[in-house]
Amino acid sequence: MSALSDTKMGESINLPTAAVPCHDRDNLERRLVRKLDLRMSVILVLYTLNMIDRSNVSNARLQGFEKDLHLQGQQYATILSILYVGFVVIQEHVSALAGEACYLHSVLYDSMGCNISINWFVGTGSFLNIIANSAQEPQRNPSYTGVLVARFFLGFVEGPFLPGALFLISGWYKPDEIATRTALVSSGISISSAFGSLLHLVYFTACRANLVKLHGGKQRWLFYIEGGITILVAVCAFFILPDFPHNTKWLTPEERALAISRLLGDGYGKPDVLGKRTTMQGLWDAVSDWKVWWFSVAFMIQYIAQSFFAYFPTLCATLGYDATTTLLLCAPPWVFATIVAFALTWYSDKKQRRYRYFVASNAVGSLAFIISIFTMNKAARYISLFLMAQLIAGYLVLWGWVNNTFAREPAKRAVAIALMNGMGQIGNIVGSYAWPSNWGPTYRYSYAVSIGAIGISTVMLGGMHFYLKHLNEQIEKSELDAKDIKKLPGPIGFRYLV
Repeated sequence: MSALSDTKMGESINLPTAAVPCHDRDNLERRLVRKLDLRMSVILVLYTLNMIDRSNVSNARLQGFEKDLHLQGQQYATILSILYVGFVVIQEHVSALAGEACYLHSVLYDSMGCNISINWFVGTGSFLNIIANSAQEPQRNPSYTGVLVARFFLGFVEGPFLPGALFLISGWYKPDEIATRTALVSSGISISSAFGSLLHLVYFTACRANLVKLHGGKQRWLFYIEGGITILVAVCAFFILPDFPHNTKWLTPEERALAISRLLGDGYGKPDVLGKRTTMQGLWDAVSDWKVWWFSVAFMIQYIAQSFFAYFPTLCATLGYDATTTLLLCAPPWVFATIVAFALTWYSDKKQRRYRYFVASNAVGSLAFIISIFTMNKAARYISLFLMAQLIAGYLVLWGWVNNTFAREPAKRAVAIALMNGMGQIGNIVGSYAWPSNWGPTYRYSYAVSIGAIGISTVMLGGMHFYLKHLNEQIEKSELDAKDIKKLPGPIGFRYLV
């Protein structure tokens, strides 16, 4: 099987960047990073639209979704969880192939790289979302089974999007830039939660006021509009997103050489070894590394703690307001969460620390769960929703930590990210059943489950934190004691971020 790189990468490294004066190189690097940030920001738009498509069932619940489909017992939870079953089934295999497509340079893969894979996943997912939600229209013989099957395939094609996006980011940015850029991409979760609710509010208000008159049911047309916009943006993103430094055509030769050399200069690879592992070797490297499995289980448990994301409109509804006011109240907590996420990830990059900021976010989230357990006061519970929503900040810091930990070999990193995200979705499947209606409106038991899960994931990742610190001490000692640097197991200067 072909490796995740070839001689073109090595040829690019030989470009004469060393002759560029230091201040000119700094200016060129700033321009390059600005150009990358501008182009990568389209992933934020894609992910926001993607998440709006995926989570519209949560908002539709306030508009009579369960009544329209005559759902009983845990059927609503099953509709939520089946999406993540599709994620788990497809994630590892397709993400490995997506990673290979980004590096192979045959005629086929030169014309079908990483950005095509990402946009195909989003566009196809939105198309299936249109089909899935058409089955929800009561005038068209509502079918619980039909929605279930369609949402399974929706998860099947959308699953690889986030790992693919994170893999793409890790191929362009330095260790002290990754967490902030991960937040830029993944903050689509919080932005979609805020503006998805507002979009539903505006649309259904217009329908009730007879400002929107469309043939067929109003819910179905809203899903058509959302899915259509996402497909359009995915097509446009094909011309905007890069693949990787060695095969992106809109880079100048100087920019291409700098994009490669600035990553190599941080101890995260050497020209003679970077990218020489095949996809199957990368798969073996990932599955035989216990750190990958440890992170995977920690993600799974953390996702259980964050399972309230899918029930956020329902939790807002426990404040006792009507559907219109509830949808309006859903937005501010996620706007706050987005601001906190950018601030925390930026500071994490600046200080080159990960775990302590993850712990801080989880601690605030646990406080929010405790508040909600012990009071039904409207003001206190609404404040707790703000504190819960900011858990997305620690989650994004965690993804930045993962990218730094497995940054040195592209093949292994591609599989590791997919494996972690895929196993993590098991937590979403379990968490979908942690919020049954008969536990409401207090949902005390649900919050207790979240507190337990957040405690376990924090302790697990604390163990990883101390282990990586120990590895850094060993690496430093090896470098100090080494008589021949060529015999060192890794590149000089490499350290795990902790």
